[in-house]
Amino acid sequence: MTREGTRRTRPETEASYGIPSDGEGLLPWQFVAEAMEGDRNYWVSTTLPDGRPHARPVWGIWLDGTVHCGGGERTRWARNLASSPELAVHRESGEAVVIIEGTAERIDEKSADPELIERLDAAYEAKYGIRHGTPFWAVRPRKILAWNDYPTDATRWTFG
Repeated sequence: MTREGTRRTRPETEASYGIPSDGEGLLPWQFVAEAMEGDRNYWVSTTLPDGRPHARPVWGIWLDGTVHCGGGERTRWARNLASSPELAVHRESGEAVVIIEGTAERIDEKSADPELIERLDAAYEAKYGIRHGTPFWAVRPRKILAWNDYPTDATRWTFG
């Protein structure tokens, strides 16, 4: 299920990449949901205070159509998000690809509904065998790119 205001189109790139110009073969939202739900690890790319990129594998869960990553407040990537919430999250797979670009929103006891925190912790425990506690970082997508048979099914979702 996609969010209201979501557009599904082709990515824009060089013609030589061979991405079709029509909408035939675009991936369904279900591809993104199933791929992200099934992964154990995600790669998160943030920005260091001096502007350099910072990429790390992290644990996380897909809940209600959103990636939620758990990370201690002292981890470098979480400190990066505290000062600059823009990030990219992607799967480990280079074949069945999902890349999410967006903004991270901190979720903790002060800012979130206790029911949401309980659902996040329960999902985290079911996936990894431990309860995480807070904070979590919810990734609010601006753009998602995905493909499983590049270039024929390359798909872009934009949110807004």
